[in-house]
Amino acid sequence: MSNEMYSVEQVADLLGLHVRTVRGYIRTGRLRAVRIGKQYRIARADLDALTGRQQSAPARPAGIPPVEVSSIVQIDAIDRAAADRLTTFVLAGANTASDPAHPLRIQTVHDEERSRMKIVILGGAADTAEVLHLVEAVLDGDNGLLAGEVNGA
Repeated sequence: MSNEMYSVEQVADLLGLHVRTVRGYIRTGRLRAVRIGKQYRIARADLDALTGRQQSAPARPAGIPPVEVSSIVQIDAIDRAAADRLTTFVLAGANTASDPAHPLRIQTVHDEERSRMKIVILGGAADTAEVLHLVEAVLDGDNGLLAGEVNGA
């Protein structure tokens, strides 16, 4: 296990982000950091957790090429608040992907005029299937996660 520690500026450079964005991640709890004096220090393990990488990634057996799946999910009759909740839920589910060498990439778009949301998923077959099952469970379930849905459409 590595004991490397990074400054906010170093993390911003590594990730191609603005320093204020990294500080925002720390304030919201998305990125763990330790405050030393007036500066934050980020452990390598915490940076890897944010980016979805693990230090000891399981190796894929030789001769088996990685499979990538692309999926687009369209959801009609959904308002902005429900789309935001669903986006948060899906992105949290994506952070539990089982293959850190091939992380899931997820993009969401909400069209206010049409009350329509699209979720684009790119990643391994098993991880993509898990996210699709998660989306289906949220949409089909009577769990109240999308309580603000638009009626009709």
